[in-house]
Amino acid sequence: MQGKAHAKLEGSMRFERREFLFGAAALLAARPAFAQAPLTVFAAASLQESLTAANEAWAKRNGTPARLSFGASSAMARQIEKGAPADLFLSADVDWVDWLAERRLIVPASRRDLLSNSLVLIAPAASKTSLKIAKGMPLAKALGGGRLAVADPAAVPAGKYAKASLTALGVWGSVEKNLLPAENVRAALAYVSRGEAPLGVVYATDAKADPKVRVVDTFPAATHPAIVYPGAVLSGSRNPRAAAFLGYLQTPEAAAIFKRYGFGVLARPA
Repeated sequence: MQGKAHAKLEGSMRFERREFLFGAAALLAARPAFAQAPLTVFAAASLQESLTAANEAWAKRNGTPARLSFGASSAMARQIEKGAPADLFLSADVDWVDWLAERRLIVPASRRDLLSNSLVLIAPAASKTSLKIAKGMPLAKALGGGRLAVADPAAVPAGKYAKASLTALGVWGSVEKNLLPAENVRAALAYVSRGEAPLGVVYATDAKADPKVRVVDTFPAATHPAIVYPGAVLSGSRNPRAAAFLGYLQTPEAAAIFKRYGFGVLARPA
C-alpha cells in the first residue's frame, strides 16, 4: 500500500511539474512587447528632440520605446568600436559611418541616408550683432574680443562643417585662435545660449530648439560638404527591431516629425 501511495504521489508531482513548465513556457511565448530585449540607438546630439519625438510615435505603434543615447557622432562611433552595446547608429555625417564600415561594424545593406540640415551663425537672442555671411566677412571683428563657439572641428561633424565653410569663405585663419571648442554641437549651442560666447556655429535645427539664441545668417551650402544624416544597423546587434526602427524613420509619419523640427528629409530608396 505504501509503495502504491508513494508511486501515486510521485506521478502527481511529475504532472504538476510538467504543468508548471508548460505554463512558464506559455507565459514566455506570450510575454508583451515591453519584455523584449531593449533596442539601443546611438545618435548625433542634434537629433535629440526630433528623434525623441519619433521614438514616442514608434512606441505607440510597437509597445516599447528604444533606448536613445545622444552625443557627438565621433564619440558615439568610438564607443561602438570599443564594444558599446548598441544596435543602431545615426550620425550627423557620412564620415563616421564610413569609419565604422571600414571596421566592419555596420551591416552595409542596412545603411540609409535619412536627413539633411543647414549650418547657421548664431548669437544670443538679445544680441544686436548683424553680419552677412560672405567671402572675407569681418567675423573676427564681430566677435568683439570674445570667442566663436563651435563643436570640435577636429572630429565632430558640426565643427568639421564649420571649419570647411569658414575656410572656403577665407576667414578661418582670422578666427582659428579665437575658438571656443565644444564636445558636441549642443554644447556649442549652450555656450551662446548662456552668453559665454558672442557667436557660434551650429545646425539650423539646434538654433530652432533654443529660444535664447537667434540666427544671424545661414552659411551657403556650397561652402561645406552636404550635411547628411545616415543611419545603419550595427553588425554586433542581434535585435531584429533595429532594422524595423530604422525603416520606421523613413515612413511618412516619421518624416513629418523630422520636418517639424526643421530637418530636410531625404528620399527613401525605391
